Amino acid sequence: MAYQIKSVEGNQRMSTQELLQEIYAGMEQGENEFVIDGCGQHNIGGPLWNEQGTVRFSVTNPGQRVGSMALEGTTVVVEGSASADTGWLNAGGEIIVKGDSGDTTAHCAAAGNIYIGGRVGTRSGSLMKHDPAYDAPQFWVLKNTGSFSFEFMGGGTAVVCGVDSEEFDSVLGDRACAGMVGGTVYFRGNAEGIATATTKILDLDEQDIAFLKAGLPDFLKKIDREECLAEVTDFSQWKKVAAKTYEERAQKSAKKPMNAFRANDWIKGGIFGDIYEDDHSVVSMVNRGSDRLRIPEWLNAAFMAPCEAGCPAGIPSQTRFNLLREGRYEDAYKLVLEYTPFPGSVCGAVCPNLCMQECTRCAVDSAANIKGLGRQSTSVSMDLPAESSGRKVAIVGAGVGGLTTAWMLRLRGHEVTVFDKDEVIGGKLVNAVSRERLETATIEAEIERIEKAGIEFVTNTTVDVAKYEELKKSYDYVVLAIGAYSPKLPPWPGKERIASYLDFLKQVNAGQRPEVGDKVVVIGCGNSGMDVIFGAYACGAKEVTALDVQQPAAFQDEIDHAEKLGAKLIWPAFTSEITEDGVKLNDGTVLEADTVFCCIGEAPKLDGILPEAETDRGYLKTGDGCKLEENVYAIGDLTKLGLLVEAIGAGREVALRINAELNGETFAVRPRINIPKERLSLDYFSAVDTTDYMERPQEDHNRCISCGTCRDCEMCLHSCPEKAITRRVNDDGTFEYVSDDDLCIGCGICQGVCPCGIWTMADAPTPEA
Repeated sequence: MAYQIKSVEGNQRMSTQELLQEIYAGMEQGENEFVIDGCGQHNIGGPLWNEQGTVRFSVTNPGQRVGSMALEGTTVVVEGSASADTGWLNAGGEIIVKGDSGDTTAHCAAAGNIYIGGRVGTRSGSLMKHDPAYDAPQFWVLKNTGSFSFEFMGGGTAVVCGVDSEEFDSVLGDRACAGMVGGTVYFRGNAEGIATATTKILDLDEQDIAFLKAGLPDFLKKIDREECLAEVTDFSQWKKVAAKTYEERAQKSAKKPMNAFRANDWIKGGIFGDIYEDDHSVVSMVNRGSDRLRIPEWLNAAFMAPCEAGCPAGIPSQTRFNLLREGRYEDAYKLVLEYTPFPGSVCGAVCPNLCMQECTRCAVDSAANIKGLGRQSTSVSMDLPAESSGRKVAIVGAGVGGLTTAWMLRLRGHEVTVFDKDEVIGGKLVNAVSRERLETATIEAEIERIEKAGIEFVTNTTVDVAKYEELKKSYDYVVLAIGAYSPKLPPWPGKERIASYLDFLKQVNAGQRPEVGDKVVVIGCGNSGMDVIFGAYACGAKEVTALDVQQPAAFQDEIDHAEKLGAKLIWPAFTSEITEDGVKLNDGTVLEADTVFCCIGEAPKLDGILPEAETDRGYLKTGDGCKLEENVYAIGDLTKLGLLVEAIGAGREVALRINAELNGETFAVRPRINIPKERLSLDYFSAVDTTDYMERPQEDHNRCISCGTCRDCEMCLHSCPEKAITRRVNDDGTFEYVSDDDLCIGCGICQGVCPCGIWTMADAPTPEA
């Protein structure tokens, strides 16, 4: 049963917006047939789509633009007459008006069929066109049209039957078909005033008659006027209008050529000859080469994608997804190892994934699964240089920052020795991050990959002042990455009762179960605080409370897991004292605790290696590029407390700086210039169900918009009207798109269709005088 909509109740009339919302609501319920008692509302039967693929409207008293932009599968039947713009920009719908239709009926129609059972107004059928990818539009009129009909028509077919129109001098109105360049208009009856400069009036041939014989019965049946069939099938009364060819329109002129006139009869040197010598060249209407006002530029990877710019390590995830799109899975998985040796442990597990927070895809549905993609590189091996450069670098500290520096330098052929005070390398990633957040197999696999890279490790070794001075003399460069391992403790009375959470987590991750008692209080609700909560419950705690002075900063997943275990998070809460009973708050409340941990940050211990170093709030001060001395760099938590991925980014940059200096090159940081959002075309991308991509991130490449980096979609190649663009494959296997200056007219279509913002139009250089 059809979905009934009555747009007037009493003296209350639905607005156009309310009526359209009612239609949308019905379609969401699965309705695809509507009967609408209208009252002048606009746009009924516009661009709609549903699961069934079809939708039908029966309408009375519609307003303007009934069936405008209708899609294939849409049928609109108007019981009576319609207002202006019926079928405007029709894109495939079938529109039937059983009475008259107003001005600009079928204006700009590009597909579909429009049937009118009466007369149509001025400029009807103007700018009709034909996209060769679809069937040509058809426009059938029982009676006659108003003036300027089929103006600038470019394609499609129109049929004007001339019924009840004998009184008119022209069934096509005055000045019909002006500027017509394509399509066909069949008409029956008188047709004076047709613009003949660009058109020709012809008799029907057998193909024309066959077309009308086939179409007229169906047309008359749709508009309930089958009794007219005998009248309109006397084909001796019919003619057709077609556009003249370019050659037919061209007229030879006996006038003097413009160049000769300008050279011989005009002012010598041109009208501005006193300041610029006119060469009498004529710039055509369509410009090429140096006459263009704008020139296309293929700026592939000239800007960073938001994900790349948002990642402290600068990982170009859009490039990884492009490699996956090409089927180059191994290359995609290896690419990330040029930026971090911890794609699974950090990117895929403990990182807040700033890249995904910045992902342009969030504006469509959700971020591309970069986190999951990182896990795909956990066990990938990397090819290492066969020969050593002979240059040596010492790294103090085997945490994330130090190991990243070592890895990057080793990939470039340098000899690297890493010193660390612990027996096991990995720093906080191994010792302080809960295995609730980071699986043991993941971190072990990535540590093993680093160990197999040919890096020398000297563990259980504390580097003091003397050892530091020795390293500076024995190695080309020294990198300090000792981290921050001294927990920050405000001057609370009783702070000596607070247990070291770093020592606690280290024991837990080593498989031990230190005694914490039944009740544990954790001060600080960041991710470290959540790690302590997980460890406390693993060690037998029955009640864990975490407090903070502000909203918890931990990842929401970690907070949810902590609360699921039973933890209670309190904020804002301000500690005033640590007592024998537990933690006393400013409001006098005492949170009972057998063990208290404080996880509000750490500071580095500098007195053992840099006793006289200049510091800022406890952290080591360095110069530009993390340089401390001529051949010494310092990175990571030693210089400022930050995310693990920030330590990775700093370690990579320092490694590249050292490599450049060792090779006598100049190192330049790539500016983090994000591609302007307005250059991206999100209209090409629609929301999809991302469930499968969460499980198979390597297949998420089609959702990646590839901001600023060419995804090789070839849209520019196929859209260029002058065929000026070619795809070129270079000797190294890379590709590029090139525009031929001799063919390009500077129209900018390449820029308009590029979804990734690669093509841009630059102003042509001003010719020199």
